[in-house]
Amino acid sequence: MIETIYYEKNIKNHPKTLEILSRFSNARQICIDRYGEVFNKRNQNFKLQKTNPALILAEKHKGFVLPVPEGFGIGQMHNFYFSHMYNCIYDCRYCFLQGMYSSANYVLFVNYEDFSSEIENTIHKYKSENVTFFSGYDCDSLALENVTHFMKFILPLFEKHPNVLLELRTKSVQLQPMMSSRALKNCIIAYSLIPEAISKSLDNKTPSIQRRIGAMKTLSQAGWKLGLRFDPLIHGRDWKILYRGLIEDIFKEIPVHSIHSISFGALRFPKAMFKKIHSLYPDEILFSGPLSQNDGLVSYENDIENEMINFCRECVSEFISEPIIFNCSFEPSRVKESVL
Repeated sequence: MIETIYYEKNIKNHPKTLEILSRFSNARQICIDRYGEVFNKRNQNFKLQKTNPALILAEKHKGFVLPVPEGFGIGQMHNFYFSHMYNCIYDCRYCFLQGMYSSANYVLFVNYEDFSSEIENTIHKYKSENVTFFSGYDCDSLALENVTHFMKFILPLFEKHPNVLLELRTKSVQLQPMMSSRALKNCIIAYSLIPEAISKSLDNKTPSIQRRIGAMKTLSQAGWKLGLRFDPLIHGRDWKILYRGLIEDIFKEIPVHSIHSISFGALRFPKAMFKKIHSLYPDEILFSGPLSQNDGLVSYENDIENEMINFCRECVSEFISEPIIFNCSFEPSRVKESVL
């Protein structure tokens, strides 16, 4: 339940601002100059704010479409991402956003039309080449869709460009924007997945893995393409048994023809980001695991990473062919734009 909404005065009459404020008429509504005065304040307590975040409605002025970090992608020539939101309603213990931002409040950029325009410009620039756009780098693509309606707005744009791929990264079981549209063959609904036993400990506030698999099954039956994102891979007791069980559970329910791509990503943080997250949760067992520091990163040792990736690839390869399997090796870091 959103109890407080801040909104920038320059977008107070924007149609999206008016729509959201009218739907949350009982929320405390506060006019501000710029979202940074709330979002970027020093000495905020991310952990405390996470219990009851506010919503901040703002206008984005630049950085509508950005190149993805190195190592992030699913094989296309040109890869970009866009972020209509900062922060996520979920509270996953390994999430790098808690080390990136000082605030747990949600920022929603209401000038959707500028995102659309910049995406169109980028498509035109690379019109004869393979391009993929990713949503879900700075937020979950669908988790707050019942408030934002952003995907309902943006999906028709990609329907006009069937040769351009769109990936929506999510842990949500929110299906409305897809189920109210015909299936787009160039849109991938990509689910982040870890074994249920690990998810119960680390994926706070998220739908269960079984519910995610159920959502994927529904989307598959409606003709949507799916992505399986085993990211990050989490090491621990009986991890081989747990990951094999997860993969078998998925392919019991999801037909191979519905799978667009599969990727594996290791658990890794820049050193400063890890230090900040660890300070929030010093007793978290995840951070006392077999982690090491190397080249400014905190991660599992290479032999552990490689063993996990190779094992999971072998399990997946029992069900599906190799060409659609990728490794995701990007290093989470600050977005390439100022959040001020």
